[in-house]
Amino acid sequence: MRSMETYAKNTKNANFENKPGLSEREAKQRLRQYGYNLISQKKKIYPLKIFFAQFSDFMTLVLLASTAISIFMGEMTEAITIIAIVVVNSILGFIQEYRTERTLEALKNLAAPMAKVIRDGREKTVPAEEIVPGDLIVLEAGDRVPADAVLTEANSLQVDESLLTGESIPVEKSLTSSAKKSLTSVNTANAVYMGTVVTSGRGKAIVTATGMHTEMGKIADMIQNIEDEETPLQKKLDHLGKLIVYGCLVICAIVSITGILRGEDLFAMLMSGISLAVAAIPEGLPAIVTIALALGVQRMLKRNALIRKLPAVETLGCASVICSDKTGTLTENRMTVRKVYAGENIFDVGGSGYIPEGEFTLKGRTIDPLEQKALKLALEIGGLCNNAKIIKKGNGKIKLLGKLRPVFSNTGTWEISGDPTEGALLVAAAKAGLTEEILSKTYLRIDELPFDSERKCMSVVCVDNRGETYMFTKGAPDVVIKKCTKIYTSRGVLDITPALKAGVMRINDKMAGEALRVIGVAYKKLDSRNFSLKESEKELIFVGLAGMIDPPRKEAFEAVRKCRMAGIKPVMITGDHKITAMAIAKELGIYKDGEKVLTGEDLETMDEHMLEKVAENASVYARVSPKHKLTIVKVLKKLGYIVAMTGDGVNDAPAVKEADIGVSMGRTGTDVTKEASSMILMDDNFATIVAAIEEGRVIYSNIRKFIRYLLSCNIGEVLTMFLGTLIGLPIPLLPIQILWVNLVTDGLPAIALGLEPPEKDIMMRPPRDSRDTIFSGGLLGLIVVRGILLGVSTLAVFISILYFTGNVVLARTGGFVTLVLTQLTHVFECKSERKTIFEIPVFSNVYLILAVMCSLAMILSVVYLPFLQPIFKTAPLTYNEWLLVAGFTALGPVVTSIFWRRRR
Repeated sequence: MRSMETYAKNTKNANFENKPGLSEREAKQRLRQYGYNLISQKKKIYPLKIFFAQFSDFMTLVLLASTAISIFMGEMTEAITIIAIVVVNSILGFIQEYRTERTLEALKNLAAPMAKVIRDGREKTVPAEEIVPGDLIVLEAGDRVPADAVLTEANSLQVDESLLTGESIPVEKSLTSSAKKSLTSVNTANAVYMGTVVTSGRGKAIVTATGMHTEMGKIADMIQNIEDEETPLQKKLDHLGKLIVYGCLVICAIVSITGILRGEDLFAMLMSGISLAVAAIPEGLPAIVTIALALGVQRMLKRNALIRKLPAVETLGCASVICSDKTGTLTENRMTVRKVYAGENIFDVGGSGYIPEGEFTLKGRTIDPLEQKALKLALEIGGLCNNAKIIKKGNGKIKLLGKLRPVFSNTGTWEISGDPTEGALLVAAAKAGLTEEILSKTYLRIDELPFDSERKCMSVVCVDNRGETYMFTKGAPDVVIKKCTKIYTSRGVLDITPALKAGVMRINDKMAGEALRVIGVAYKKLDSRNFSLKESEKELIFVGLAGMIDPPRKEAFEAVRKCRMAGIKPVMITGDHKITAMAIAKELGIYKDGEKVLTGEDLETMDEHMLEKVAENASVYARVSPKHKLTIVKVLKKLGYIVAMTGDGVNDAPAVKEADIGVSMGRTGTDVTKEASSMILMDDNFATIVAAIEEGRVIYSNIRKFIRYLLSCNIGEVLTMFLGTLIGLPIPLLPIQILWVNLVTDGLPAIALGLEPPEKDIMMRPPRDSRDTIFSGGLLGLIVVRGILLGVSTLAVFISILYFTGNVVLARTGGFVTLVLTQLTHVFECKSERKTIFEIPVFSNVYLILAVMCSLAMILSVVYLPFLQPIFKTAPLTYNEWLLVAGFTALGPVVTSIFWRRRR
């Protein structure tokens, strides 16, 4: 059995002319030999596996151990409560992970579903997955290439390979191989590649590789071989959970040993140990973190960002570098005419994308292009010497008002069918009112001389409504001007002198220096009865130049500015030319004077150590391959950056996967890239990333707020139990009471803290250092001080009521209520790490107010409803006991405020 690599090698120099294609029998045999033409996916994660993975958390395992001990000791109420908590947490995590995986599956649409092949000498359409090596495929404009193949026939064939190379300019294909490259090397002139799109022309090709053996398949394999890493949030929460559990075990051991040495009952000491374990472990933390992230995901989805992995929200929030592909991410991936040189004037063209609307200006003054004869003629040539089509998707209609100027409805979208360069010229003409409909009423095309790589130009012959025949030509400016003997100027048609020719080429060089792709246009009048098509493409009249570019997205300007303001370094990584990349980067504000622009050739001469030295000051990487992108991301990560990588093409996928967080495009992005990413931009809008960064920072800030709240409360509970046991008091709080406080009283306000609105300066702070702990910035001090106050206040009320009444149940109820009220007061302190409770806007979070009111209602029901009193072992409090509770509750904020002022 021959391997596919051997087949590709053997076809390199084969002669395919007049090959009739495979027979159906041969095709079926090769399908069995080589397999289906599919990109293999990573191993599917089954729902049950996702669900059981939720139980692997360290804190969850400790809680399950506590459950087993409770069941062994006959305390079924506590055991059932703990199990309920664990199950609820696991269901929350499972639903979010399973939902995002299913959403991704719905986005898969990369491979061409059908392909045209010649089998048994006849053209037929078959499923693309059934294409095999040796098949003769037929390619036409608009087709997606179903597999890697070598051309046997090419008629003006151009292919958009931006998917693989990142370049927005279509590549011309011919039967001559370039520079001794192998058939499986990208950019080979006589090869086409899976997933790329035919923009113009027609051709036939013999398939050399299918499935995972294609260029796209190799990139997919690179992605699947990159291992997933834990995000900073995962690492910090895992570390925090272990610290809490280890501390809990130490305290439990101290209490139990102390009690046994004092002669306490072993059973009572085990119950105290379980109570302490329940008090110390913030069992609500995993659920609340999951809920906060899930709510953040929902908010981001409303802003067109789909999160595939929950912690990715936080990771994006601490990103310090965003590596972005240029084509289709920072730019519109829509060639647009920006300047037209005609009649010795340079006209600026407004508008964006393929919407045929935009003003023409001359030296800052708006002009009517139809009144400028040279400009009108240049636009007419661009529109007529053209095979592209403007397609309106939606209900919009074109109306012509006044001097044939177009007015377009805003509904629907505009797209181009055909070559992007021709599409840009067609749109520019339509902006002036010279739509296809208008031009077709004046001119009728009767012949065409297609573009080819030798002539580097295209010509059409048209007859106008007066019966006169004209040739219209467009192409590379240096080629077109050599074919001209006259030039169209503001003074009329003149002989083209060396000085005039040099002036045109200076304008051409100036436009090229601004990263514009320049097209020259010319014409001549023909003898309507006697002309030779090939011989007529000379002695032309030069009319002008059209400079076009794939323009930056409007939203990208503000997005880049906000990134800079937030201390995030934007980096452009593209396969496009250095000059083009630098111009776009400079216009957007990504590149600044003094920064470095590196090319793929530069990277080839550098080892990793050298790249580390220059990467700090490099903001643009041009002419890079997927391998280079991967290297750049790795080096930036090694330098300590948290790297986000955005992209849409297959060429971006390995780097997207390797980055700390990968961001792919939902509309134009390939499935391979979506599979590699952690976040998908549903609207392909770079500005959505800024919203994601802000959301990530807000979520992390809110996570710190409820960690502060939960741990302060848990320290208070542990201190109450620990000190009470050490000084020989009865157990101050029962396990069921502590569980109730942790799950209900702590849980609702903590979730509401996750909905805190963003602070005004959230995007004016530098990114967090990825090495910072969750307690950085003095948070640990705040937690400890407030936790001590909570514990002391609760224990003081318990001791006071026990001393005056001798009633343990009433004393526990007083301590229970004090613990709840001090925590509900403390939750408002946690709204800000920079202000005291007396300085913050208390009512800014309506969810927090509702959560506190709900918790108050629930504590009152536990104390005063007769059917709940036996379950929670509570008794009604009198007026005097409420005064005592209120006094100690108010003590915390006052002391904390004093401590805060001294700290500040």
